[in-house]
Amino acid sequence: MTTVILFNKPHDVLSQFTDKGSVGSPRKTLSDYIEFPGVYPAGRLDRDSEGLMVLTDDGRLQARITQPRAKMAKTYLAQVEGAPSPGQIAALRSGVTLKDGPTRPAGARLIDPPEIWPRVPPVRFRKSVPDAWIELTLTEGRNRQVRRMTAAVGLPTLRLIRWRIGGWSLDGIAPGTWIHAPPRT
Repeated sequence: MTTVILFNKPHDVLSQFTDKGSVGSPRKTLSDYIEFPGVYPAGRLDRDSEGLMVLTDDGRLQARITQPRAKMAKTYLAQVEGAPSPGQIAALRSGVTLKDGPTRPAGARLIDPPEIWPRVPPVRFRKSVPDAWIELTLTEGRNRQVRRMTAAVGLPTLRLIRWRIGGWSLDGIAPGTWIHAPPRT
């Protein structure tokens, strides 16, 4: 029987079970939150990003989630610095060119600020610069892709939350907690 765990990764947590790179005080890892043997993350989230991680003991499922050729949709909520113009949203939708090549077209839309948990530590705010929230849906997963895409169109990311992977979502999962889920995609 396939095991699938949905975890809401808090900010400042590594998306791995051990921290081999720390000297001095260790950084938080998945092992600080999940004590379930035999499951491994299907993909990664940067230490400064939050949100949904899928962990499983099924290697084929891990591959379907992480392999770009599978084109599994992943939806992110990005708080960006600035007021997005229709042209900037259109550029995200059509794909932008990054240093490692053009991205696939993405679902992109301006959204109202979501009702979510406060981040610890809080995001820095500047009274003279507006911020906004964008929902982005990608079918590829390059390193820091959302942050690089928003920066490429002039909207630096302040906070990034992965909300959905395929058919799984973060709905009802508090930061730092996890639930068992059916092995659907």
